[in-house]
Amino acid sequence: MKLNCVDFLDISHHFSEDEIMVQHTTREFVDKEIMPDIERHFEAGTIDFDLIPQFGKLGFLGMNLPEEYGCAGMSNVAYGIMCQEMERGDSGIRSFVSVQGSLVMYPIFAYGSEEQRKKWLPKLASGEFIGCFGLTEPNHGSNPGGMLTRATSVEGGYKLNGAKMWITNGTIADIAVVWAKCDDEKIRGFVVEKGMKGFSAPEMKHKWSLRASITSELVFDDVFIPEENLLPNVVGLKGPLGCLNQARFGIGWGAIGSAMAVYEAAVSYAKERVQFGKPIGGFQLIQDKLAWMLTEITKAQMLAIEVGRNKDDGSLRHQQVSMLKRNNVWVARECAKLAREIHGANGITGEYPIMRHLMNIESVYTYEGTHEMHTLVLGEDITGIPAYR
Repeated sequence: MKLNCVDFLDISHHFSEDEIMVQHTTREFVDKEIMPDIERHFEAGTIDFDLIPQFGKLGFLGMNLPEEYGCAGMSNVAYGIMCQEMERGDSGIRSFVSVQGSLVMYPIFAYGSEEQRKKWLPKLASGEFIGCFGLTEPNHGSNPGGMLTRATSVEGGYKLNGAKMWITNGTIADIAVVWAKCDDEKIRGFVVEKGMKGFSAPEMKHKWSLRASITSELVFDDVFIPEENLLPNVVGLKGPLGCLNQARFGIGWGAIGSAMAVYEAAVSYAKERVQFGKPIGGFQLIQDKLAWMLTEITKAQMLAIEVGRNKDDGSLRHQQVSMLKRNNVWVARECAKLAREIHGANGITGEYPIMRHLMNIESVYTYEGTHEMHTLVLGEDITGIPAYR
């Protein structure tokens, strides 16, 4: 059965039965459980906690991780499709799912011990536990290697000191995967648990983007981390960067959903809004905007599925994920701006989803690597010359 969604080239025809099932299930969930209330939560700056156990029940959390840890064991393309449909609802909702699966569950699975996997992954997969990821600091975003957070060796473990910034889910998290420099100046990952003495996670207020999502600081003041909470199987920046690559993959898919949402709204509005005696969709300049949006969304879909198939067959290079994130988020941002133009003054109201998506995509445009940083990743791949400084 064909979904009523933006798919000009019938790309979904190439999805497996499981992937089509994921798209149907997620789209139905978004339409039924997220859309009716999302504007209220966005305006109030609140997260809908009732959604979290449903995410777990439907297998959205860590969807592409193995079933033996309580996860769905689906393909990476299926995971991407889920992110696309989630972000068609709201970027903040997709961010919750993305962080839980790609930035918390993935490092525990990839870098943790078997005991750590069994201890935390099933609870994270079910939504019983919420996780967050601590890498970005107040003065170190694009340059994570300059982090100041320190993990000093003590008897039985480590003492953690420092701070992290712009952390999705931080205030509500049961565990935090945190990256810090050790005595040997090498970066290691630690699982910090809620309630550990000296650990606090104040919520960041007054933000105008991702308002249906919790954003926090993480503060560590001589927090004792037992040795068993060290992620044993990775040393150096390749650990957190590997996690970010997982998250960027989902973001590249998710951005398509945001673009689809504003495009669908713009098409509907253009057919209904009458000026000078006819729908504005009958004017050439409006049709030009709609044709551009549809073309770029279609190209973004093609890029996403090719990167997804490469990820599933093991041939993926991280530069391909940079292209996916860089292009598709830019497309979503431009589509939101064009949709705002088509809607005129109505585009700034909560009656339509345009301004919410436009404000959200401003965060997505810069997090998990700015547009400029991904440009330089591709530039180095093209020329062999790094240009980061």
